[in-house]
Amino acid sequence: MPAPLPNLSPAELARYRRHILLGELGVDGQRQLAAARVLVIGAGGLGSPAALYLAAAGVGTLGMADFDLVVPHNLQRQLLHDDTSVGETKVTSAARRLRATNPFIRVVEHPDGITPANALALFAGYDVIVDGTDNFSARYLNNDAAFFTHRPLVYGSVFKFEGQVAVFDPARGAPCYRCLFPTPPAAGSVPDCGAAGVLGALCGVIGSLQALETIKLLTGIGEPLRGRLLTYDALAQRFQTLALPRAPHCPLCGTTPSIREISEQHYAPALGALAPAAPPVTAAVPLELSVTDTKRLLDTAPDRTLLIDVREAYELAICGVAAARHIPMREIPEQADALPRDKHLLVLCHTGLRSLRVTEFLRARGHPAVSNVAGGIAAWADQIEPAMSRY
Repeated sequence: MPAPLPNLSPAELARYRRHILLGELGVDGQRQLAAARVLVIGAGGLGSPAALYLAAAGVGTLGMADFDLVVPHNLQRQLLHDDTSVGETKVTSAARRLRATNPFIRVVEHPDGITPANALALFAGYDVIVDGTDNFSARYLNNDAAFFTHRPLVYGSVFKFEGQVAVFDPARGAPCYRCLFPTPPAAGSVPDCGAAGVLGALCGVIGSLQALETIKLLTGIGEPLRGRLLTYDALAQRFQTLALPRAPHCPLCGTTPSIREISEQHYAPALGALAPAAPPVTAAVPLELSVTDTKRLLDTAPDRTLLIDVREAYELAICGVAAARHIPMREIPEQADALPRDKHLLVLCHTGLRSLRVTEFLRARGHPAVSNVAGGIAAWADQIEPAMSRY
């Protein structure tokens, strides 16, 4: 027997009056929201508007999962945070804002984010999962964990001026994310928002739609986007809704699935997803180097090292290391085989995230000595060239 719905205090009834006036929702619908548990993955561009509207709507327990820190260049779209939050973990900043938004809700912080090790246990404690992540590895992991725990997954994505929303819910006959995208895209073919850019207000549209779909799922009102993909073109101000059938050969929810558990191997970084298995890399070549160690190598062994800057051209125009060779991340797959194998390749980006993916990709392609420059050009500016322009 389901647990009884919580009663609402007079203060809550007054707060949610505009909801309660809606005949489709009413007091019982608001009580369903108060009893609900929603996990928002990613306290960034999509998670910010989604979480804010869910908190304001009175969702009783709101979980926030994110391992990242607040940085200034994300404030253009991540409205949960402000300048005073820079340097904090996103979940700490988000929880403070959400509690201030609605003191009647409970906010649970998950600062480790979602990993193959914790996904199933975390998802099992929530009713609906909202996916606000921005990379393919995370989306496949979230999708698979939602499938195995029989939880609906409210999917959203943004790219430059376009967005998508869907509800993946195989437990109730709807397709899953792998029905739409059975395998990751070709290596390097889809840059993330750090490389391609994204319109901040677009995140508000898509994240708000995710919150709306979540409220519909929790209260039973309306027609959720199960089996449908909503697309949005911000430049043309145009919405389209496409039928999304369940794929009989889906590797997860199809008739003969090949994915039967959460396993690390299913969630390789996007760049390495189509690469052959990596050969052994000598222990003398660490996966990551600090910027001080990188500078020392460039100074003492310039003939045996090559610094590769994988940022975009506009980023290079702001600041750069004179010794670096510029190869944008999206061009790495086609240039990988031409890179020297007799040199120690040092890979640099803005903060070290893109460059780590490139480092893993190049190692998988057989380059014997590749290291990521931890912290990227941001750390270089802090520790090596303090006069360098920053962004």
